Amino acid sequence: MIELNQLFKRVFTKELENSDTTVYDLFQWQTVDVILKNYKNGETIYEMKDLEFPENYSQNACNIIATKYFRRKGIPNHLGYEHSMREVADRMVGFWTDALQEEGIIETDEEWQICYDELVYGLLMQMWAPNSPQWFNTGLMRNYQICGSKDDLYYYDEKTGQVVESEDRYTRTQSSACFILSIQDRLLGEHSISDHYVSETKLFKGGSGVGTNFSNLRAANEGLTSGGQSSGMMSFLQGLDRNAGAIKSGGTTRRAAKMVIVDIDHPEIDNFINWKVKEEHKARALGKMGYDLSMDGEAYQTVSGQNSNNSVRLNAEFMKAVLNLKNEPDHRIKLKGRIDSSVDREVPVQELWNKLNQATWECADPGIQFDDRFNDWHTCPGGEDGMFGEKANRINATNPCSEYAFLDDTACNLASINIFRFYNPEDSSFATESYNHLVGLIQCALEASIFKGQFPTKDVARRSYLFRTTGLGIANAASLLLALGYPYDSPEGRTLIASITGLMTGVSYYVSGLMAGKIGAFPKYKINEKYMKRVIRNHSRVAGARTDGYEELHYEPIKINHQILQKIGFKDIGTQLKHVWKLADEAGEAYGYRNAQVSAIAPTGTISFAMDCGATSVEPFYNHVVFKKLIGGGSMEIVNPVMEMALYNLGYNDQEIRNILTYLLEKDDRGYFLHEGVSGAPHIKPEHLPVFDTANTISPMGHVLMVSAITPMISGSVSKTVNLPHDATIKDVEDIHLLAYRTGTKAIAVYRDACKASQPLSSGMDDYQEKALEDYNYDELLALVKEGSTKALNRVRPDGMRLSRTHAAKIGDIELYITIGFYEDGGIAEIFVSTDKEGTVVKGLLASLSKSISNMLQYHIPPDQISKMLRGQKYEPSGFVSRHPYIKFASSISDLISKVIDIEHGDFSNCQVKPKNFTVMSKTNLVHSIPGEESPDLEYNKGSNGEVLYGETCSSCGSDRMMRNGTCKICLDCGTTTGCS
Repeated sequence: MIELNQLFKRVFTKELENSDTTVYDLFQWQTVDVILKNYKNGETIYEMKDLEFPENYSQNACNIIATKYFRRKGIPNHLGYEHSMREVADRMVGFWTDALQEEGIIETDEEWQICYDELVYGLLMQMWAPNSPQWFNTGLMRNYQICGSKDDLYYYDEKTGQVVESEDRYTRTQSSACFILSIQDRLLGEHSISDHYVSETKLFKGGSGVGTNFSNLRAANEGLTSGGQSSGMMSFLQGLDRNAGAIKSGGTTRRAAKMVIVDIDHPEIDNFINWKVKEEHKARALGKMGYDLSMDGEAYQTVSGQNSNNSVRLNAEFMKAVLNLKNEPDHRIKLKGRIDSSVDREVPVQELWNKLNQATWECADPGIQFDDRFNDWHTCPGGEDGMFGEKANRINATNPCSEYAFLDDTACNLASINIFRFYNPEDSSFATESYNHLVGLIQCALEASIFKGQFPTKDVARRSYLFRTTGLGIANAASLLLALGYPYDSPEGRTLIASITGLMTGVSYYVSGLMAGKIGAFPKYKINEKYMKRVIRNHSRVAGARTDGYEELHYEPIKINHQILQKIGFKDIGTQLKHVWKLADEAGEAYGYRNAQVSAIAPTGTISFAMDCGATSVEPFYNHVVFKKLIGGGSMEIVNPVMEMALYNLGYNDQEIRNILTYLLEKDDRGYFLHEGVSGAPHIKPEHLPVFDTANTISPMGHVLMVSAITPMISGSVSKTVNLPHDATIKDVEDIHLLAYRTGTKAIAVYRDACKASQPLSSGMDDYQEKALEDYNYDELLALVKEGSTKALNRVRPDGMRLSRTHAAKIGDIELYITIGFYEDGGIAEIFVSTDKEGTVVKGLLASLSKSISNMLQYHIPPDQISKMLRGQKYEPSGFVSRHPYIKFASSISDLISKVIDIEHGDFSNCQVKPKNFTVMSKTNLVHSIPGEESPDLEYNKGSNGEVLYGETCSSCGSDRMMRNGTCKICLDCGTTTGCS
């Protein structure tokens, strides 16, 4: 067996052997300016000059790292803030290697230097990244003597055997992003309802996310010891929801990350399932009254339940009944009072199952967690006391994004490895040895973060010491599959990603075993030894390292298909996979394990941008045309760079590749992309089309099967949402839930396009990358002229007779008449805004505004851009709008005009009332009927970056490019995430 000291060897930094140079000398460095502006008002949020990054970093990665992770004050240099990736890498990696030496895992100064150099190299090469709290907190005292004040943080002192309060904030590190907290059915005291308010607030303040199973709380009308009756679980959930909405996560403007879980046998499960459905109905009703329906608007702020992800915990008994409904359609389960049997009642399984699928279809909540699937793979069901089967020792909950699942009152520090960095385009191989080497080093760093860590509650501090869970995951899976030419939704794609994930987990457990051999297993290992070894053996069977039968699994997991690996030329990955799991098994037999868990697939939001990943986590691409940030600001549209690799590997020649890439960027005269994907592109062979499928064209079942293939190769779970089109049925949702359970997925979330009133339909073709007004410049126009096009320079007036439509609306005390005139082809040609206020300044200003907008339209500025320019402007009169059938609120007359322009394009996303039918003038001089939200047949729009959540703006930069990422959301412009990774 390989010993631990052999892990500390030079693989990436061999040229530093017997050299006076440092790891930083292996990189070419660039000087970068970073400016972040608010998209709503154009104000500068953040500006720093002359920052230093490795030359291979994109402008976008530099922007994300500088604005999110550079320490901005208290740095003892002439600037007063961090200005180089050297500084950030040194403070984090130096902290980890110091801790490993203090812990006894690193024994010599030479091992310290090798470990430091290898981890720094991997970090600077964007091969991996730790989760955000590490960037925020780690090494500030070590490098800058920034200690901070006491912040109610705790750690376990091995010398005294007690949990003690930390002296300051930064001598140790708070590196965990994911927390699971317990709650007891009492009003006061430790783990009580009131204590939970405090614990959640502390976690939100620190920027972390928290998940809790609230099923311990008694239901409404259960008896109290005082003789009264309980107000019930739902009343307390509503109060905690309000608390989460009031606390801005990490002291910033983004919402807290929170998961609320309830067991299927709780007496209030009906109300919980339909909680968000009813609140969504209320929000829609408020919207029709004129209240702002954006996610940050008054309508959603008025209703409850908007500050968490909700999940229902389904047990094995319930799922067995669901699978047998054809034979026993009347099967019933008992909903049981927590302490009072008088509220017990039996309900049909079919009724609850239907309600669950209906609610998910209506508003995307709740998600589903399968209790038996989580606990089949539970390494520590003996908990602290060895009481197997006790609820307190089961996996009851997850973090907000569902990837971390373990005992209550525990935490996990995450990291992700960019698997595309190990792809060699020269021979389409995967650098397995280098990958395994880095995985082992990262696990050491995560262990160091526990050893020198601190935590927001005493119980979490104690249990983190006792169980030492870590969560390494993968990122950029879609880039690797695309480069190799394998469809995401294919046995080849699933097998390869599951195998690489299995390598990661196997190496992690092996290294954890070696650490245990040197300094001891996690303190509660002996109590849980037989359970953990059983789980490791089952992992080994999935990997192919064992051929005997599964132990105490209640389903057949998806095994790694080694024949497929051999067929696609990755037999070496299969060989390595079997080998590392054999080593992991042997290391556990010899030493036990230092860590109870080692892996989880997090959404990798902000850190995926920091690593210049083309795709996050295990998510597919959302589009093959992407934004590239430019030095000095602005952006341009380019084809996903991995596309060229993919086409080359599929056998296309240089000219064919150029033609295909050009096809993807083709636009019409108005700037609309003409093509959604490669279908119809020159030279593309039909059999290659699935390779280029994106998130919206991959079947929902393909998304589920990818999760199911990965799940038995990791310790935790996979954060992933299955996106459905707007016209999907409740049966479609049910089929996804059933497939997820049958194939071994632990948790699944489903989002049907536009099921939220705040988000209009966003799938289809007729959309384009928005081009800001300031992006039209003289050089571009001159180039158009040289190419023989003068349309961009010539004004096109409408004919003497043209169709028009007038919108009447009253805002404040002003009656307005907005008339839209059309060209023959249906395009908007002019706007006239008039009022009943004769002889007033307002009437004159409106005439001037009308003339300006009309001129812009006739000089080919897209109406969408004019609308965007006017949208959201605030001045009087403002407020409620009467007379207009669809617009019920506007922040100004300009905002009202923008809504009218949107309506004439069939876009009702900024209106409070969505019509059942509305006739829009089309681009081809034909009229077609666009049904509204109540019709499933709508031809609707999709942003070129995928399922963008229009209506929800980024709380950090104001951008409207918020996108679903796993079960959370991320801003494509500044990297702000609503999750906890």
